[in-house]
Amino acid sequence: MGITKLDQIIELVKTKGKKRLIAAYANDAHTIEAVNEAVDKGIIEAVLTGDTETIKKVCAELEIDVSKFKIIQEADEMKAATLAVKLINDGEGDILMKGLVSTDKYMRAILNKETGLMIPKAVLTHIAVVENPAYHKLLIASDCAIIPNPDIKQKETIINFMIQTAKAIGIEKPKVAIIAATELVSTGMEACIDAAVLSKMADRGQIKGAHVDGPLALDVAIDKESAETKKLTGFVAGDADCLLFPNIESGNVFYKASTKFNNAEIAANVMGAKVPCVLSSRGDSSKTKLYSIALAAALAK
Repeated sequence: MGITKLDQIIELVKTKGKKRLIAAYANDAHTIEAVNEAVDKGIIEAVLTGDTETIKKVCAELEIDVSKFKIIQEADEMKAATLAVKLINDGEGDILMKGLVSTDKYMRAILNKETGLMIPKAVLTHIAVVENPAYHKLLIASDCAIIPNPDIKQKETIINFMIQTAKAIGIEKPKVAIIAATELVSTGMEACIDAAVLSKMADRGQIKGAHVDGPLALDVAIDKESAETKKLTGFVAGDADCLLFPNIESGNVFYKASTKFNNAEIAANVMGAKVPCVLSSRGDSSKTKLYSIALAAALAK
């Protein structure tokens, strides 16, 4: 039985031993709160790069024992992100985490050809695990934040990352829905054509470890009644574990609509680098960041 709540990921990773987390420019309360809770729960050991005095001040305001963390001084946010990446490359950490540093600078540090975390020919993608009160289990969604318009090869890679994520949280054979505006194979819509090809690739064993179907409109992917009304059968329709979106706009709107309209909880990571990279908004809650740390710990080697 797979995990159905984000809290359960925390319990899962407790059984796997502590991972070493490096937080980039951890000058903000939400990052420090999340890292502190993850340390207290026995998930991680933590190194914080950033301005030491600011971090100590935040810890004092939150009544957190600053001695729980190793702090490495670097007041400049870009340099702090670069330093955090260097520590990963030096073998000092298993997980990278974004602190108060802006997303573009965080990604720049990861993508740097000489000092970053990129594996040759790798594809970076954003994977979100969504706990939506309106759905009966967790949903894994991608890409919501990095690849603007993935081509079919990138979509194949994203599917494999979603399968990897699903298996890391106990879903033995995930059901992957390839989302389009319709469940009909419309030759005038690239999303439909790509979905049909990817589904057939899965049928032929070129994508392994999952049930893959598409194109599927969002309603028939996640709602059994809609799937039955439209006479769609198969393993995926009405019961998807994973949603592959055709572009960043659709993925990002799904992500934000889930949180803003339906109070969904999220865990989010970047995959494709040497280690899992926690990527949450600077405005995300400490709970979102804690769940993202737990997901990264589940994925870390």
